[in-house]
Amino acid sequence: MLPLRYIRRFDSSLVTLDSLIAPCRSFAPAIVSFAIAIAVNIGFAAQDLNAQPSPAWSAYTRQFRAYADSDGVVGASTLIMSNGRITAHFETGDQDRAARVPVNEQTIYHWASITKTLTAISIMQLRDRGKLSLDDKIVRWVPELRTIHDPFGMMDSITIRMLLSHSAGFRNGTWPYAQGLPWEPFEPTTWNQLVAMMPYQTLLYKPSTRYSYSNPAFVYLARVIEQLTGDPWDAYVQKNIFAPLGMHHSYFRNTPYYLASQRSHNYTVVRDSATKALRTVDNGADFDPGITSPNGAWNAPLGDVALYIAFLTNAAPPNGSRANYDVVLSRASLAEMWTPVVPMSEGYESFPDQSMGLSFFIRGSGAQRLIGHTGFQAGFRSFFYFNPLTSAAVIAVFNTTNEAAPVDAVFNRLHAAAQALIR
Repeated sequence: MLPLRYIRRFDSSLVTLDSLIAPCRSFAPAIVSFAIAIAVNIGFAAQDLNAQPSPAWSAYTRQFRAYADSDGVVGASTLIMSNGRITAHFETGDQDRAARVPVNEQTIYHWASITKTLTAISIMQLRDRGKLSLDDKIVRWVPELRTIHDPFGMMDSITIRMLLSHSAGFRNGTWPYAQGLPWEPFEPTTWNQLVAMMPYQTLLYKPSTRYSYSNPAFVYLARVIEQLTGDPWDAYVQKNIFAPLGMHHSYFRNTPYYLASQRSHNYTVVRDSATKALRTVDNGADFDPGITSPNGAWNAPLGDVALYIAFLTNAAPPNGSRANYDVVLSRASLAEMWTPVVPMSEGYESFPDQSMGLSFFIRGSGAQRLIGHTGFQAGFRSFFYFNPLTSAAVIAVFNTTNEAAPVDAVFNRLHAAAQALIR
């Protein structure tokens, strides 16, 4: 049996893959291959271990830690990439405070609304295979939407493209209420629950005229995927994105048993109603987004998200092959997704120079253009951005949300500093 001491130490120290497998050369070739696979997948598969952190990165990580401390964040991770390789990473705090388990390179976080980019890529795959058109009317696939109150008389004109670009006019949140009562599920658990609420909703504005972020829109898109393929949405994504890109530690909803020790808990900072003091509530590790999974259910370590970013930036993955990239989605279709559709001038995640493409945020323009997305759900917050001209990318994730006294201005400065690293 391969001694674990030869594969465990895949961390930020200067250790090479060859040094990890050299002690195994006397084993059978199959065992050596197994050792390589474990060494590559156990941590950050694409690390550039010869790279030295830049002064800008060092300043950013100091700012990252200072923000985490000031906002009561229990645990957080961030990394920077260049040409598909992780050039530096930083972790702070705990993935499980009660058990005193620190965050490490294998910690699994929840990526919330970044999941929407997976749903959007799935739609583009089906478009490229001739299964649908982005100008298909959504009621062709989801006729139940006709029960939503439509003051503009345009429900039958809403297209798949409008849902992808958050310009269809649907509401933001899934639930029409949010009292946090004990009997309320985290999100609707079945399609029938969403359908039952449709007659009590309304289109918020004339479709295609402006941006307005919508979570339910991506549940409706998932219905299209399921009807066309016969696969449940999560099975389709697993087979057509995760598997070909080698994202073997990515999953949806509840954590598989063999990964449970790596899963981060999520936390909420609240103010005690009696003492007025701040306290941190441990919400546990798992929660079930139910039928709303297509808009926010992806769980993964940063290493898997890095593989996803390598694909998006067309950078070579650890094995040096881009063979499956075009199988997942062509560069032309990705470029189409990164073309502005509507300005994000107001509403959720709005920013003065930001536009919405087909599910991706587009920050700036020309040589200053960055592509990315953010996530916020159940205590977890995250973002990623990459520069399509240089393939540089930054990823950050936090396992805590401060609902009592958030230091939003500090977080916004950190967000800007992260983007400045890759401009």
